[in-house]
Amino acid sequence: MTKLKMHKTRWKAGNMIYPIPAVMVSCGDEEVANIVTVGWTGTICTNPPMTYISLRPARHSYDIIKRTGVFVINLTTEALVRPTDFCGVKSGRDLDKFAEMGLTIERDEDYNCPMILESPVSIVCETVEIKELGSHHMFIANVKAVYVDESYMNEKGKFELNKTGLIAYSHGSYLKTGDELGTFGYSISKKKKVEQTKTAKKVTETKAKETQKSKKKTTLKGPKKEMAKKQNHKGKKSKTAQKKKPYKKA
Repeated sequence: MTKLKMHKTRWKAGNMIYPIPAVMVSCGDEEVANIVTVGWTGTICTNPPMTYISLRPARHSYDIIKRTGVFVINLTTEALVRPTDFCGVKSGRDLDKFAEMGLTIERDEDYNCPMILESPVSIVCETVEIKELGSHHMFIANVKAVYVDESYMNEKGKFELNKTGLIAYSHGSYLKTGDELGTFGYSISKKKKVEQTKTAKKVTETKAKETQKSKKKTTLKGPKKEMAKKQNHKGKKSKTAQKKKPYKKA
């Protein structure tokens, strides 16, 4: 059996699923409040809503979350990129990260767990299981509540999450999210919708061109306007003269 020639370089097994969310996980109780930046997180179930975070046992937040059983996933933005990095490289054993980064503590009314006010979305989670996998232990949790920044609610009552300036983490770099490339299900939408969109675009472009032409016509003023009139008048005369020119036999 012949082997196919590969056009990719093979590396040893490792985690190369990027980009990923870079979230700030807050934890604590009435006396303690800490933040740890986490990359290993995501959705694991829709109904019931469930999520997870994976932490190294050596992290200061590990023991806090294990003791309280509660944590909050705070989504991060361009405005929070520095605190996001800081809370991932500094330990809560040595300093107060909330105070150091100028972040505001808000507490969930049911679990009294600290949240980050400056984050556009804070997701309150209750641990149901801890899986000791190896370098990281996975905290599997139920989502108990979601808090959103009301300033991103539009007039129709929709929360515009993509306008918050979300960031992602990819292979050692923090990235801002880009322009929309499509919406859910667009790849299988009917051709009619695509054609309608193209037609509407053409109509808009045609109207724009016509508007520009009409603007150019109306912008002729003073000497330019008089010159244009004379040229038009001469053109009319020459056409009239050509018509009146007598026919000569060869």
